[in-house]
Amino acid sequence: MSGIDESIDGWLPARSPLAGIDRSSVWRGLIRHPWYLLAILCLVQIACWTVVPALVDAAPPRDVVEGFMWGREWVLLTYKHPQLPGWLLETSHLLTGSFRWPQYLLAQLTISSTFVLVYLLARDMLGRNRALAAVLLMPSIYFFGWPTPQFNHDYAQMPFWAAICWLLWRAGRGGGPGWWLALGLVSGVGLYAKFSTGLLLAFGALWLLSDARARGRLATPWPWFGLAVFFAVASPLAIALYRIDFLPLTYFADRDQWVMEHRARLYYIGVQLAGLSGFLLVLAISGLLRRSPAPDKPVERGTLVYLTWMGLGPAILIMVASLFTGTGEAWGAPMYNLVGVLVLALVGHRLGAIEMRRLAICALICIVSMSGAYAAMRWTTCNVWGHMEPVCWPAQPISDEAEAVWHAAAPGRLDIVGGDADLAMLAGLNAYDKPSIFTELDMRLAPWITRQRLREHGMLMVWPGNGVPPQLQAWLGNLPVKTVLFNWSRKAPPVPISFAAIPPGTRYLPIDADSRTRHPRS
Repeated sequence: MSGIDESIDGWLPARSPLAGIDRSSVWRGLIRHPWYLLAILCLVQIACWTVVPALVDAAPPRDVVEGFMWGREWVLLTYKHPQLPGWLLETSHLLTGSFRWPQYLLAQLTISSTFVLVYLLARDMLGRNRALAAVLLMPSIYFFGWPTPQFNHDYAQMPFWAAICWLLWRAGRGGGPGWWLALGLVSGVGLYAKFSTGLLLAFGALWLLSDARARGRLATPWPWFGLAVFFAVASPLAIALYRIDFLPLTYFADRDQWVMEHRARLYYIGVQLAGLSGFLLVLAISGLLRRSPAPDKPVERGTLVYLTWMGLGPAILIMVASLFTGTGEAWGAPMYNLVGVLVLALVGHRLGAIEMRRLAICALICIVSMSGAYAAMRWTTCNVWGHMEPVCWPAQPISDEAEAVWHAAAPGRLDIVGGDADLAMLAGLNAYDKPSIFTELDMRLAPWITRQRLREHGMLMVWPGNGVPPQLQAWLGNLPVKTVLFNWSRKAPPVPISFAAIPPGTRYLPIDADSRTRHPRS
């Protein structure tokens, strides 16, 4: 920190002529108390990426709608993933009563939590100022900005990956029993965000066995108590996975096949490198890439090995695997938490007051400009180009019409919605009755739907267009269909959506499980 403090007076004017504010004093205070600047960064991230999507998106992103609809069922596991993100989304709705903005706030709370956890790890390794600089680099990475309004399993993982890296480092470097127990707890809960957290745990286990100092801790009882906590937390998830016949593995195989058929071989690697391009640009602007004498006290080798292994190892492995298997472009989202820390470990001796100021300015510019670009792009896509994106659908009017159609045709509350998966979820999202989604009309994929529930409560079918799709004919028979035109764009014509109420007591035909339609892209 002294290197930064000593150079402050050389480049900051003593007093601002505009407002009479001693800017050197303000900046010196921020540098001496990095938590203040970190708090400002988090507040700007939360404010911009919560308000902007809430203002421009007529409907939540698809994964968010799905999370809301599955979250209200409070199941442990679906055919796709564990359901911690769905529980968090449903909790946000119960606390606020809104589907309009809390999901965006929730997403940014996870991002900001990741910032804080990365800072804590980097502070232990590099000191406060290099830790702050490492976090200031993070908004320049694509995965911490543009995709974050779509709160899903990939982004729910982020703070868990950062926390596991921090806790493992502290525990392996001689931390007390609390660190091992916390590591076991966080590692177990992290699996409820997404199973791929297990990849980081595998890398952590290999580091624990290979690092002599950390391996020595295995002679104490505390790592084993932590492991017991992990198994206790994760065991309900393993049991649930067995009970649904390992359906998430089937989903993974289906999605893998879709990606292989629809994406180029280097697509995933290209997306990852593009997502890091802003990071490299900010590094260049900051001056951290300039030549300078070697540091007197370089970062110890064990720290560099840990940051490289835990910070780049999973990302590189998935990039290599993507050459042979289908890999989703967002799967790498939690894998770049430590990139900035690794860079500061290598070039942090070049960090001075000017470089820190440039990093802070670039971080704020990245957040404000990218959120502004997001607003412009989303609004233009829907209203100027007339291209239908998930966020363009008029979610509230669709739910209102769904309830109106149901209550005009059948007694009792609207309990189940089905048909086209995306539109059925939108129809049920804002509905006052909070209906359940009958996913793909397949009871294996929606175990909360039973034949008795269908018989006693009926179901509302929703699909796009005017005619009845062939796959719905067996369900609807001669039931009346209502088609409504919904305005969604300033340029494009209204979109027709059809509704048909299947009243309680209607006889339901058996469903052939093999004829279900999957959407592996989701």
